[in-house]
Amino acid sequence: MHRRVASLACALGLLASTLVALPASAAVSTGCVASVPEPGTTTPVRICYSLFKPAGAGGSHTVPMVMHSHGWGGSRTKDPAAFKAWLDAGFGVLSFDQRSFGESTGVAHVMNPDYEGRDVIKLVDLVAGLDWVTKQRPGDPLLGAIGGSYGGGFQFAGAFTELRDTGRTRFDALAPEVTWWDLKQSLAPDEAARTMWLSLLYAGGGTHLPPAVSAAFVVLIATGAWPPGQAGRDLDEFFARNGPAWHVSEGRNLDIPVLFGQGISDNLFNLNQGLANFERALTPRARARSIFVGYNGGHTLPSVLPPGYATPGDPCSIALGSSSFPGLALRFMSTKLLGKATDLSGYGAYHLATADGRCLTQQSLPANARYKLGKIATPTGVGLPVNVKVAEGPLTVSGVPRVDARVYTVLPDAGVFLGLSVGTNPLTAKVVQNNTMPLREKRVVKGERRSIELPAVAVDVPAGKNLYLTVTPVADMFAGQRGPLPGALLLKETSLSVHRTRSR
Repeated sequence: MHRRVASLACALGLLASTLVALPASAAVSTGCVASVPEPGTTTPVRICYSLFKPAGAGGSHTVPMVMHSHGWGGSRTKDPAAFKAWLDAGFGVLSFDQRSFGESTGVAHVMNPDYEGRDVIKLVDLVAGLDWVTKQRPGDPLLGAIGGSYGGGFQFAGAFTELRDTGRTRFDALAPEVTWWDLKQSLAPDEAARTMWLSLLYAGGGTHLPPAVSAAFVVLIATGAWPPGQAGRDLDEFFARNGPAWHVSEGRNLDIPVLFGQGISDNLFNLNQGLANFERALTPRARARSIFVGYNGGHTLPSVLPPGYATPGDPCSIALGSSSFPGLALRFMSTKLLGKATDLSGYGAYHLATADGRCLTQQSLPANARYKLGKIATPTGVGLPVNVKVAEGPLTVSGVPRVDARVYTVLPDAGVFLGLSVGTNPLTAKVVQNNTMPLREKRVVKGERRSIELPAVAVDVPAGKNLYLTVTPVADMFAGQRGPLPGALLLKETSLSVHRTRSR
């Protein structure tokens, strides 16, 4: 996946080999490994790769390896020019086709540890057998990984699957971008489907899914809600183990350094997903050796209803001394795998691009301010958003806001979408970093307490502008629902909790 601009290919993360001479005196070999058969079959699945060996690497001069893979619907990178900076820095690179994509066979299980997780392990075994790759002990290569979206998912799938199966992982450092913590929660938070993105994902790779899952996916897109009955159970089973959330629930945490890149204006895998990975997928020791960078980019579609804003860019990679996140990833791996003195700093902290494009660094993001908002009557159908004033600027808010309220509905399947906005008045307020999250009530409720996680943000509210809570009956990313229109919904005893960093 390209790192900043979402495209359809992005949204949609046996060792017979041939050698080809490269201009930089490096070489590339291609081949496939035999991996786990599909359920009910005995034929091994082929996972195909391109292997890039830097100039001078050999048995007397070994180098660390970096694994790479593509976004959903894509295929591996075969052009050595794409990895020139890595090869020149003294890394080998292995780029591979995920199961069912490119030249690889099988069906996409979307990072299931028993399939894609085992595929990654087969490739690590291949790397461990190369005499020009540095070994820390027999069978244990010095190993990192890069890639975004689906290409970030393989990094967690491989490392956590090894941890599950052997008690340790052979990966020594990871650099995943714009990937997920919990896949179901990303695709359908509160079981309200992100139909805009799901349509793109299905168009780019729906035929690669198992047939029952593909059919249930169509229902999810068509109705905008998690399917009832067997279709919903099929999806629940399919997505149950497809991310770090499941591994952590089973008591596993990675004890290796990770450079996280997450799009704050990403409205598929939002900032909440990246923060959960940083805060929960790692041991405390690993987190202290890791870096979190949030930028305005990733899987980005504009928010028109409700109107939103963000300034594209990555000021935090620049603030940390690199021109881009890929450059920062190279420095990170050079520090961790080559032992180079790169002057890289910022470990254990959050580095977040604000909606207006500056870099905000925080050591922690606990909620430390609470605003009482009282009663909020939400609009029905396609009514205009309600913008409730929270506070006047100047102030800075970051992290994951949360709304607590008693909820009342008059119809089943009532729902609204919530987010923070900034403007001079309610009519000019725009949603911060193009993101909202749903509150969906399947049944009629009368005063049930709800705690709703809003999209994580980083935003400066200048003097003369206000911070608002936006409550809207419709939102672009959840568009196209053909189920019942959202019904009236009332919030009482409403409060908003945020991390207020400082006044400006």
